[in-house]
Order: sequence, then C-alpha cells, then structure tokens
Amino acid sequence: MADIEHIVNDHLVLPESVRKDVLQVFGLIAEAESHVHGKPVTEIHFHEVGTMDAVADIAAVCFLMHELSVDDVVVSPVHTGFGQVRCAHGILPVPAPATAYLLQGIPNCSGEIEGELCTPTGAALLKYFAGRFGNMPVLQTTAIGYGMGKKDFKAANCVRAILGETIEQTDDRDMVIELSCNVDDMTAEAIGYATEKLLDVGALDVYTVPVGMKKNRPGTLICVLCRPADKNKVIEQIFRHTTTIGIRASEMNRYVLKRETRQVETSCGTVRCKVSSGYGIEREKYEYEDIARLADERGCSLQEILSAIK
Repeated sequence: MADIEHIVNDHLVLPESVRKDVLQVFGLIAEAESHVHGKPVTEIHFHEVGTMDAVADIAAVCFLMHELSVDDVVVSPVHTGFGQVRCAHGILPVPAPATAYLLQGIPNCSGEIEGELCTPTGAALLKYFAGRFGNMPVLQTTAIGYGMGKKDFKAANCVRAILGETIEQTDDRDMVIELSCNVDDMTAEAIGYATEKLLDVGALDVYTVPVGMKKNRPGTLICVLCRPADKNKVIEQIFRHTTTIGIRASEMNRYVLKRETRQVETSCGTVRCKVSSGYGIEREKYEYEDIARLADERGCSLQEILSAIK
C-alpha cells in the first residue's frame, strides 16, 4: 500500500479529490486482501492489482467520475461468472476470495458464463462509486459508453455506462391492496366498530356489501383498501376486530385525481374547499364539517349556507 500511495501522491498529476478517491478504492482492495490472507494491511502485496495497468485503470475511472460529476450512480446486479481462475496464488474459485469479500452487501449472481467477469478492481470501483444497485431508472439519455474485454464469451464481454437525466413519471397509477372477508355472525354495531379501528391503522377505505352465504344465511362482505406497506397491520386488525377466520388479498392498480385543499374566504366565513383535478376535468367540494359548523352558527340549513357561499 505504501508503494501505491507513493505512486499516487508523488507521480500522478490529479486533483486532490481524485487522489483521495484513488487511495480509498485501493484501501477497499487492501482491506479485502487483508481479510482473506489474515494479515495486516501493511503486509499485503497487491500482485495483479498493484501493476501499473491497474493503477492507471483506477486513477482513470476516478478522474472520469470527477469530470462527469454525477448526482447518482445506479449499478445493475453484478454477474461474477463461475468456475476457476489462475492468478498469483494459484487456481482459485470464481469469484476470487477478495472479489467475494468486496461484493458483500451488493446484489450479485454467477450467471451462465464460465470465467471471471468481475475482478477485485472492478468490485472495489463498483462498491465505492455506486449509490444503489437495481434496474435503470427512467432516464433521458445524453451519452452512452462501452468498455470491451478481450476474451470471447457467449455474451458480449463489455460493460456499459449510460449517462442521463431522470425525468418525472406521469403514470397516475397507485398500487393498493384489497382485503376482503365474509362474516355472518357480527352485529351492525360490531362491524361499525371494526370499520373505525381499520381506518385508524391506515386503511384507505372500508365498505360493506350484503351477501347471501352458505346455509342460506344473510351475511356481510367486508372490503378494506390499504397501501402495500400497511397490509400486515391491517390484516392483524381485521382478525382482531371481526369474527372471520380467513382473508382474501388482491393487488390492484387504481387511477386517482390529484387532490388539494384550499382555504376559501366567503361572506359566511372561511371554508375549506377540496379540489380534484386530472384527465381534463376539475371538480370542487366544500368541506362538510365547515358547512355544518356555519349552518349551526347561523341557524340555517346546509343548503342555505351553500347557496350563500356560491
């Protein structure tokens, strides 16, 4: 590591931030080699990673990342390859021990290609620069680059970088979970109480439908809509506050209008107005509680207050 620091600090003309990045990437590799060899970092010999080619590779990547100055780096899951590789230590399994250590916490798989597809150098660069791992987000692409390997595989031996700007998605779909159950032994009061408890834990909507059940018994279908993140706690409350012994679940997409609440000053006082818009339409509705409060204060009917406001 001291030799690497000497090369980077004394012989490479780099911005200070790039110099720091280069040494930190080598630091990741040194930590991995130290772990797999069971020796202190100061005693680690880099072998292939310490050659001038590797120094140039890491320094060039760090310099180019500095030049690009991107806000976020997203990397697809890493294909390591499988089989064996010959190196300074002899024949080792793929991924090599240092590579496997560096890829801890990173989504990776062997894939279908026999050979070493990810080296310690590559793993360290990904680990250092990647902000997250997963599928490519929605981008307006501005540039594409390819790095080609010399070995021939059944799939293209290349790494691809795509530079772009994220764009706002306009899909108005909203994923919800519908939970439903049938009951034939609950009173109306008990169902009403259960409805209140379900709304308290985050249910988006609760409604009931009269149904005919087995043995010709009249019953009630209880349907609950909730967000996926709230599914488990809503299920728990359904079992807690109803007599059902089974719940059905379905994932659904719903399309919703954009909603906002405005404060409207009227001759009768301040009233909240709920405005819904989208798909070429806009509609508004005054908040019932505000209309009812004004009607009580003035001794009027709801309709008289609405007429006065309009």
